[in-house]
Amino acid sequence: MPSKRTKRGVARTPIDGDYDVIVCGASFAGLATARELAGMRRSDGDSARVLILDRYEIGERQTSACATPEPWLDALGLRQSMLQSFDELVLHTYGKAIRLELPWSFATFDYRLLCSLLAEQCDAEFETATVTGTQAPGRDGLVTIETDRGDLRAPLLVDALGWRRVLGPKGYQPPEAPLSRGLEVHPHGSGDALEVWVDRSLIPAGYGWSFPAKEEVRVGVGSFDPRTHVRRPTVALAETANRPADGYQGNWIPHQLRNATEGEIFFAGDSAGHCLPLTAEGIRTAFYFGIAAGREIRRVVEGRATRATSLRRYAAFSAAHDRQFRMLLDLQRLVPHLPPWLMATAARAAGGRKFTQWSFNRYLNAAHPSFASPAPRKQRAHPLHRAAGLAKA
Repeated sequence: MPSKRTKRGVARTPIDGDYDVIVCGASFAGLATARELAGMRRSDGDSARVLILDRYEIGERQTSACATPEPWLDALGLRQSMLQSFDELVLHTYGKAIRLELPWSFATFDYRLLCSLLAEQCDAEFETATVTGTQAPGRDGLVTIETDRGDLRAPLLVDALGWRRVLGPKGYQPPEAPLSRGLEVHPHGSGDALEVWVDRSLIPAGYGWSFPAKEEVRVGVGSFDPRTHVRRPTVALAETANRPADGYQGNWIPHQLRNATEGEIFFAGDSAGHCLPLTAEGIRTAFYFGIAAGREIRRVVEGRATRATSLRRYAAFSAAHDRQFRMLLDLQRLVPHLPPWLMATAARAAGGRKFTQWSFNRYLNAAHPSFASPAPRKQRAHPLHRAAGLAKA
């Protein structure tokens, strides 16, 4: 369990100061970025100062079903946080239950413990503060971060604060923004199957899920249309799964890739739309793009690149994934319009072992866990990394 570092009351004193890097957001993307900056020294040989800011204590506020490909937990040294592992997926669609054998395991995990383990791999300072915006950089190149506890400055800033894109000049507001709506309950219980429902009788455009996590089952519904409310479908699905609708938790989920840089800011995770459309899977992509941002920032601090160059490289790296994101977005838009009989037929056809192996491995390659592993210089880079000019550093 992480230590209680959230400052409240009289302990919530003003903060100020200059840093080499400020990472805004202490969840998946922010902690993955800071992890890449551990042990970093400036070009003058001094240790770099890195600060992580978040409104809440590290690991305090879970906002997702907390499930990800198990190989990512291994790649980041986070296996201790795993609660359950699954090597097949049960797809329910229009009265049919189809079992898909996965080529790699999917795992549910303990959010608080995972964040704590990630934080232990960082050597950044941490403060609880609500980030409200930025000011234009001064002549010294430092950008000012505005918070409810005071202003801070750094030449390198990361927005990993989530879908609102707080540090961008134009925020995102539902229901006009390209956002999906998600809600889940966390009833006490157990299970041994990772289940997904795709059925318009449950939700017109979207899907439902049931993810067992040792002593609780995370049951929820996501709607691709932000105007469609999901509370009633969530309650209905919980009843279908014979679970009480206890422990509500909801969030907005971006389903369209956004610019990964703007001005002097690096954006990672939901703030950059780094959440895969159709499946709404955003945890491993937050790790993946957070690592990429951290590596580019490290190049700047160590004097191996300019800020402008690294911003450009990171933006190109993110944009190189646009085709995969667009393909999933096209499927997201198509699936709700397929006739039920065709959807059930397609699901049965997709249940074949060869097709499942091929499609799920290709899906994993969109943000492969090998990117997190320290690689020797001679190791061959992933095609997307080469295309963007961002081989492992």
